[in-house]
Amino acid sequence: MELLPTLAVLSLGFVAMISPGPDFLCVLRNALGHGFKTGAYTSIGIALGLYVHVAYCMVGLAVVIASSVVLFSVIKMLGAAYLLYLAYQSFRSKGWKDTDIQADTAPALTPRKAIMQGFLTNALNPKATLFFLALFTQVIDPHTPLGVQFSYGVMLSVMAWLWFTAVSLVMTRPVIRARFAKVSVWIDRTCGGLFVALAAKLALSRH
Repeated sequence: MELLPTLAVLSLGFVAMISPGPDFLCVLRNALGHGFKTGAYTSIGIALGLYVHVAYCMVGLAVVIASSVVLFSVIKMLGAAYLLYLAYQSFRSKGWKDTDIQADTAPALTPRKAIMQGFLTNALNPKATLFFLALFTQVIDPHTPLGVQFSYGVMLSVMAWLWFTAVSLVMTRPVIRARFAKVSVWIDRTCGGLFVALAAKLALSRH
């Protein structure tokens, strides 16, 4: 594994991860609304979702998806529909209290559901498809052994898990969480609005 390509992959991956988007919003909402563990489980789901993109890039399907108007449109609509589903959940939320999370009485979101939310949010994001397409065609040499390509995917997945777990840890610090709890209803409404905006942007974006 060469040093420069590895640094390029990790640098581009980190920039993509810290950019606000569906993944960040999903982790933020779950961590604030349900506590650190739920945010951490959501982070695991996002990290697992990355393997979907890595898998089809390794077999060359990313080029087909990106070049096919129909396939790309289907992925866009599925991604937009799922974001609208998350928006619906946010809008119907009645908020939460810091004492609810501390006493573990916040509305239940099981580890399995949190992981699945993170997984679907990432796997159905066509922007991630285009990012990995660019990564595997412009940065990673096509002749790079499949084992090395997969190792890049593993590193990106671990980095995503660490980053979003750190976000969950910071946002659920007692002082920060207590302040956000006071305006929890508005946070849920804002997240819902952002999910709708992301869904609209996704659905209306040109191929």
